[in-house]
Amino acid sequence: MTLMEILSGRSVVVGLKGQNKREVLEELVNSLEVGDKITDRDKVLDAVLLREEIMSTGIGHGIAIPHGKSEYVTELGGVLGIKKEGVDFDALDGKPTYIFFLLVSPLDVSGPHIKALARISRLLKGEDFRQKLIAAADNEDAIAIIEEEEKKY
Repeated sequence: MTLMEILSGRSVVVGLKGQNKREVLEELVNSLEVGDKITDRDKVLDAVLLREEIMSTGIGHGIAIPHGKSEYVTELGGVLGIKKEGVDFDALDGKPTYIFFLLVSPLDVSGPHIKALARISRLLKGEDFRQKLIAAADNEDAIAIIEEEEKKY
């Protein structure tokens, strides 16, 4: 599984506008296309917010991987968001978060969700890759950066 299998051009947002955790999560979920994969955006947002209440998905190093499972999701979907100025996301290291990978999946399916989390974690280990993403000029640039990085694995 590659990240580009779950991301599309519309689900890459360079220049997030949200000023706090909730606004960023709303913006990420709003980028999901309602249709075959997502049937109710508000219910999906509720699932992501509920997961975030349990424990912050801000893992440190400027990264957050918010995720949730919902009956209103029929297939794994994702959004990459980048906020160059960073935002307080209650990250484990207490530092601002710049890179956000939102993952949503059906309630009864774990395999693809776990594989996607592992793939994101592996790719984002590299400081150089993280810095390139943060510096991406636009959505297309971010996609090209991801595609280039995924060739290494």
